Amino acid sequence: MAKEVSYKAEEAGKRLDVFLVTYQPELSRSHIQKLIDQGAVLVDGQVRKANYKLRGGETVSLVIPEAEPVSVEPENIPLDVLYEDKDIIVINKPRGMVVHPAAGVHTGTLVNALLYHCHDLSGINGEIRPGIVHRLDKDTSGVLVCAKNDVAHLDLAEQISTKTAHRIYRAIVHGNIKEEAGIIKGDIGRHPTDRKKMAIVRENGKPAVTHFKVLERFGEYTLVECRLETGRTHQIRVHMTSIGHPLVNDPKYGPKKSSPFAIKGQALHSLSLTLNHPVTKEEMTFTAPLPQDMEKILTGLRNKMAKIK
Repeated sequence: MAKEVSYKAEEAGKRLDVFLVTYQPELSRSHIQKLIDQGAVLVDGQVRKANYKLRGGETVSLVIPEAEPVSVEPENIPLDVLYEDKDIIVINKPRGMVVHPAAGVHTGTLVNALLYHCHDLSGINGEIRPGIVHRLDKDTSGVLVCAKNDVAHLDLAEQISTKTAHRIYRAIVHGNIKEEAGIIKGDIGRHPTDRKKMAIVRENGKPAVTHFKVLERFGEYTLVECRLETGRTHQIRVHMTSIGHPLVNDPKYGPKKSSPFAIKGQALHSLSLTLNHPVTKEEMTFTAPLPQDMEKILTGLRNKMAKIK
């Protein structure tokens, strides 16, 4: 059953979500923000936003829903493990693998594989998504860190939330980007007419910032490096499309015409992740090489450019 708790706000000026993290350390800040968005948090009986500044003296009540029952079975799926210890496991996720179960997808996910590979995983996101601190789209490959216990999960989630963890991506996009580098800013939210897509929106969006740098130009295509300040759903895909350079073979945001390249899904790869170990506090960087399908595209483009020259 759901559990309701109440706390008295003694300090003024603290954000509502930050206040609740103090009293509910087993919940990540992002989880608390979702509960706030769902109306499960009241301040003196009223719904407030996550960034609401407490005045002091209010009563803050929170309804914590019951964790979803375990419905995911361990599966002996090979994993490309980049690093592992008793607190974290870092995976090079292949393109085509779903991170966690969802409607219609209950097998073959990273969670299924992790449950087989690891004896313990964190359960802060609910048992349906054990260990998952952040995610990659199904057809995005590359570095992804998972937590083996709740202490590690809370620390990693906070690093991602406060931008002390750094993620770098490689993407092949349509068109010749004229600038050497740039910054794309635009709040991202659900597309106003297509609920399966995200978009830059004026209302009800979340701030998103993407830094990009041109690495190679191939006339009709460009290889770029993207660094995230925020981690919104489909962020790189939406932001690059917004400046007229959608990712190659992106089924949601790219051109409708068929792709000339043999690749399943968007040409996007999570190249590296830098973080502080949640227990030892050592700074660590993990890197995953470009997958063969993207390397094949780049080799073909480089050969084509060499012939032109």
